[in-house]
Amino acid sequence: MRGERDALLAWYDASRRDLPWRRTRDPYAVWISEAMLQQTRVETVIPYWHRFLERFPDVATLASAELEEVYDLWAGLGYYTRARNLSRAAQAVMQRFGGELPDDAEALRSLPGIGRYTAGAVASIAFDRPEPVVDGNVERVLARRLGLRTNVKAPETAKRIWQEALQLVRGPRPGDLNQALMELGATLCTPRSPRCEHCPWSASCSACAAGDAEQIPRKVPKAAVKKARAVAALVLRRGRALLVRRPAGSLLGGFWELPGAEISRGEKPKDALGLRLGERLGLRLSELRAAGVVKHTFTHRSLQLHLFAAAALPGRVRLDGYARHRWMPLADLSRLHTSVLTRKALQRLLHETDET
Repeated sequence: MRGERDALLAWYDASRRDLPWRRTRDPYAVWISEAMLQQTRVETVIPYWHRFLERFPDVATLASAELEEVYDLWAGLGYYTRARNLSRAAQAVMQRFGGELPDDAEALRSLPGIGRYTAGAVASIAFDRPEPVVDGNVERVLARRLGLRTNVKAPETAKRIWQEALQLVRGPRPGDLNQALMELGATLCTPRSPRCEHCPWSASCSACAAGDAEQIPRKVPKAAVKKARAVAALVLRRGRALLVRRPAGSLLGGFWELPGAEISRGEKPKDALGLRLGERLGLRLSELRAAGVVKHTFTHRSLQLHLFAAAALPGRVRLDGYARHRWMPLADLSRLHTSVLTRKALQRLLHETDET
């Protein structure tokens, strides 16, 4: 094992990419990079990481910021639960750890949004703790090296990979060792066309010897994408549009959106809109006009959003299932923190409004 560690670290020292978070051991900066890098490409993360640290340079600044401001800095990275968990975790660090991230993986895992991987990354990179990490890249590297030709998500296979990662990280430079594993998977041991001839582990890799590296790890069938329908409306009153905000902790919590609802099986979009807005907001509508459909795909769901423009009849808005509401001039809608889906819908609706 020692020879393999040495070979991997030597390769990393000679070949690693110069990434900004590798120039620091500040636990906070490392934590932010690891949160951003989940499900997001390195090239995309770099400018976001710089901007985020410029605005929120430490735990205390992040903990005291409004969630909407955190979302604004995160806009475009997707998976906004990560941003919400960063905010919650920063507040927990202030309350429980005196504003300093703990140097222990178990304590790190007690914070919102920090799981086994992130805790291991921060503990090893920032604090030199011999804690393993297994992300998609590491999983692929170790599955190939060990010749694991079973489903890598199966409990026994996953346990074997984590055990191997733990054995490897024990020794000098645990943080660099973990980053070397991730770098190897990102640059050489890639899902397609792995460059085995340049790999520091080619001589000891089971998949390289068998010539089937590209078939490992075993592909897991993707879950079927579910189809759904929903309806939303640009509701106007005296030239202002109604926007509602989802409660914190819900899906897309903290985002502003157009009022609307999901459509039940067999229900017409227009009927669903009138019924749900009456139930959830106490609104009665007039001058209802269809404005087309926008489509959006979430991780496991394909959504058709039916759009309408309407006028609100007199009456006070009440909130059932929403945290807040605002009546806003159309010119100011772009200032609100909205999801990609809502931005698509607004673009379509405002274009329709301009043409009428």
